[in-house]
Amino acid sequence: MPIIHPSTMPAVEIPEIPVTAHVLRRAGEVPDRPALVDGSSGRTLSFAEVEQAVHSLAGGLASRGFSPGDTLALLAPNMPEYAMVFHAVAVAGGTVTTVNPTYGAEEIRFQLEDAKASVAATVSPLVPVVREAAEGTGVGEIVAIDADGPVEGATPLAELMADPVEQVPLGVHDHVVVLPYSSGTTGLPKGVMLTHHNLVANLVQCDAMIDYRDGDKGLAVLPFFHIYGMQILMNGMLSNGVTVITLPRFDLIRALELVQEHRISHFYAVPPMILALAKQPVVDDYDLSSLRVVICGAAPLGGELADHAAERIGCEVIQAYGMTELSPATHVTPSGQYRPGSVGLTVPNAEARIVDPVTGEDQDIGGEGELWLRGPMVMKGYLNNAEATAATIDADGWLHTGDVATIDAENHFYIVDRVKELIKYKGFQVAPAELEALVITHPAVADVAVVGIPDEEAGELPKAFVVLKPGADVSAEDLMAFVAEHVATYKHIRAVEMVEEIPKSPSGKILRRFLRDRTET
Repeated sequence: MPIIHPSTMPAVEIPEIPVTAHVLRRAGEVPDRPALVDGSSGRTLSFAEVEQAVHSLAGGLASRGFSPGDTLALLAPNMPEYAMVFHAVAVAGGTVTTVNPTYGAEEIRFQLEDAKASVAATVSPLVPVVREAAEGTGVGEIVAIDADGPVEGATPLAELMADPVEQVPLGVHDHVVVLPYSSGTTGLPKGVMLTHHNLVANLVQCDAMIDYRDGDKGLAVLPFFHIYGMQILMNGMLSNGVTVITLPRFDLIRALELVQEHRISHFYAVPPMILALAKQPVVDDYDLSSLRVVICGAAPLGGELADHAAERIGCEVIQAYGMTELSPATHVTPSGQYRPGSVGLTVPNAEARIVDPVTGEDQDIGGEGELWLRGPMVMKGYLNNAEATAATIDADGWLHTGDVATIDAENHFYIVDRVKELIKYKGFQVAPAELEALVITHPAVADVAVVGIPDEEAGELPKAFVVLKPGADVSAEDLMAFVAEHVATYKHIRAVEMVEEIPKSPSGKILRRFLRDRTET
């Protein structure tokens, strides 16, 4: 019999409404309150202005024929317009596929083609690379979301504004509203189909775990294209009437200035940011007394580092856990319930199992095994990939996370290891298979394997073990430069070791644990 660990939190009611209706539910109550503030310029949009812009842009998209079944690719840094475009697409009944703005043309093109995007929205400086990526794809229009005037090769966002429209009717349980890309537990990036209900469910689940109060402000520096930034920061804070201060990238000094200037209460982070808060001397130069909580996710955070940072800045530093495929958060530490190393309690309306990956037996308190999860936040599936979907979500609805966890007597969960192969670089997923497929195209390379090696600042660094062809003359630096030409910065290989052979199983599967062990010895 399975040993199911249900959430110990009271069940919550999940409204059967589209995500934008939920995210802007407070707009009528606090119309003049700042909703989105550009942390770089100070430009501010009120909740009423955001709501008006969303529905006007939805009207403009609809007038151009954009409708249910159409997909818009959104490729931009954090800025107020990001939320406007995201929710305008949702109101128009379309699907947003969020794209990393640091991607090169090859990576962008893959996602445009796979997601079948017909429109791409970006910022003016990125229009040339998006135009290059869109050649030969189904993208018929590029929109510059930061432009009021002419932009070569793109339509300024202002030109799309039209008479506002109401939400296009749709089935919230079936309609895919956002299509972020994730490598899952292994392999190449796949489109994660998240419905309106998935997003609304997880927002409500998280509301039960995160303490928001009237007048709160949050710093949004984690990227909105990533599910953590999209849901927990952008949608989660807006849905609670919280003022969201956006930053396009993490700059410690600017982040500290904004906390001090805006009296920010909620700071969402990844481990490298916590390291900076704990160790950088400049932190002491700023008034951080407004901070009530710092929540860390996307990669494991050591208890000792969390304690050090909390003591330094004078507020709780807690950890959460989730996956893109889970919309994303399934475990959050409620205020006042911090335990070193814990990712918290299971969110309401969700269930967990801990299953030994070798024996298949369920584990009780104190046992270790792969974390399985079930609930309304579980994705609809991977786009056009029934095989990968079936390998991740079983017939009973349990999503197999690929992470090894344990649970204590008070129902706190701890991530202790991983089954999956993904490398976590500063909170971003790096799929070894994607880098291996690239490196093997180098004419000097006969075989390759990529693993993550520990790094205090980044969490893990991608390292390649390379077998050269006989007589080949190529350096580690040459191979790293080759990779850098084709992928985003966070995917760059940071170390290369030449080896005689790659350890593999009889079936040909790379035995990465031997390579990781070799690195650690």
